[in-house]
Amino acid sequence: MIELPFQGRSEAGRLLGAELASRKLPAGVIVLALPRGGLPVGAEVAEALQAPLDVVVVRKLGVPWQPELAMGAIAGETSALNQELMRELRISDEAVIAQETKEVERREKLYRSGLPPQSLRGRAVVIVDDGLATGSTMLAAVRHARSVHPESLIVAVPVGSSDACRRIGSEADDCICLAVPEPFFAVGEWYVDFRQVTDQEVQDILKRSHRRVEALP
Repeated sequence: MIELPFQGRSEAGRLLGAELASRKLPAGVIVLALPRGGLPVGAEVAEALQAPLDVVVVRKLGVPWQPELAMGAIAGETSALNQELMRELRISDEAVIAQETKEVERREKLYRSGLPPQSLRGRAVVIVDDGLATGSTMLAAVRHARSVHPESLIVAVPVGSSDACRRIGSEADDCICLAVPEPFFAVGEWYVDFRQVTDQEVQDILKRSHRRVEALP
C-alpha cells in the first residue's frame, strides 16, 4: 500500500524501481525520463533495474495568444495534438511546432552534454515521469519512442490521474501507476518536496548514470 504524499521524487523513484524490479522485465531494458522532474525518479528506477538512463525531451505546445493553454506536445519529430481544439481556434500547428522542435533539439544537446543518445530499437523501454496529470506530454513521449520500434514499451509513474493512466495505457504496452488518488488536480499535491529540478541537475544525473553503467561488469 503506497502512502501519500511522497517525501520527494527520489523516494517515489525508489518505490517505483522496486515495483518494476519485482516484475522481472526483459534483459537489456533502458529507462527514459522526461526532464526535468522525471530525472530524479528515473535515476532511482534505472539503478533498481541496473539499466542505462536517457532523456526524452517533450515540449508542450501552447496556443499562441494563450501559451498556458496546451494544444498538444511534441517529442522528437512526433506530436500529440488536440485537433479538436485547434480546429475550434483555427490554429495552424506548423509555426508552433517548428519553433518548439528547435527547442527540443537544443535541450537534447544540453542535457546529454555530448553523450550519445541510447538506441531504443529492439529494446525493452520504460518511460518515467514524476506523475501524470492530463498525460499529454507522456503521450508524445510514447509515440516518439514507439516510432523507433522498441521491443516493448512501459510507462511507469509514482502517481497519476485515473483518466491519464487509462489514456496512456491504451498506447503503451503497460502503464504502471503506483497510486491513482481521487480527486486528482496536480502532480505536485502528492509530494512534500516538489521543488523545480534544474538543467544542471539533469546533466549531473545523466552523467552519474552513465558512469554507473560503464562500471557494471
